[in-house]
Amino acid sequence: MQTQEGRSNEIERTEIKLLLEGIYQTYGYDFRNYAYSSIKRRIWYRAQFEDVKNISEFQAKVLYQPELMKQLLRDFSINVTEMFRDPSFFKAFRTEIVPILRKLPYIRIWHAGCSSGEEVYSMAIVLLEEGLYDRTKIYATDMDEEIIERAKLGKVSLEHMKLYTKNYHQAGGKKEFSEYYSVCDNEVVLHPFLRENVVFAHHNLVTDHSFNEFQMIVCRNVLIYFNKKLTNRVYDLFYDSLSDEGFLGLGSKESLSMYNSAGLFEEVNPVEKIYIKV
Repeated sequence: MQTQEGRSNEIERTEIKLLLEGIYQTYGYDFRNYAYSSIKRRIWYRAQFEDVKNISEFQAKVLYQPELMKQLLRDFSINVTEMFRDPSFFKAFRTEIVPILRKLPYIRIWHAGCSSGEEVYSMAIVLLEEGLYDRTKIYATDMDEEIIERAKLGKVSLEHMKLYTKNYHQAGGKKEFSEYYSVCDNEVVLHPFLRENVVFAHHNLVTDHSFNEFQMIVCRNVLIYFNKKLTNRVYDLFYDSLSDEGFLGLGSKESLSMYNSAGLFEEVNPVEKIYIKV
């Protein structure tokens, strides 16, 4: 016989399923294949501010209040990032991938799920120091249009600069990190030349399709929030978007182990989760 707790959990799961379906039908955002525990946590985080007793009451508010949906979208968007996050990844990119990219006449890199742009600008700095920036176009995309607008500004908090400077040097930085920004009113503004070859745009990994051919795709710490079905869909998208022998960079807790066609890639650096399309 099912316990009261078990029945409540089952009802809650049904409510969340209906909420996500309603969001998809009303707003076009598809979170139906996000990892359940992650999406549940974020829904309840936002619901606690809305004086509701259950998810069904919250659903009515979300579907009729676009501003609340914007807040929930920001909760669903994983905007945890920093410049040269996981410095060893950027060092591996510099020492192992750059020498191969150097042979190409033109380079296109896609940062999928770029958040507020810190890792995009980090890669721009590496490419600049390695003499490849002038022949590289970086496409930085995210599903959150507001976060994209923020990324375009190239601004970061001054309080983070000690960590970012440390990360930069651990990633193999060749100059003084301060050469890449100016400080104004307790805010750090990255120099405009770092944005010259970057295109920021809206793109939803869940619903949108391939839009170009890339020599490298970077999607770090995004897929850990997707279930297996959605993860496979995104990996297929990346495979279709990569040129022959193009590279794929994932987050430290991600791998191709959930990919049904993992044999389409080979490991380049198993520690830093860098793969090559074969």
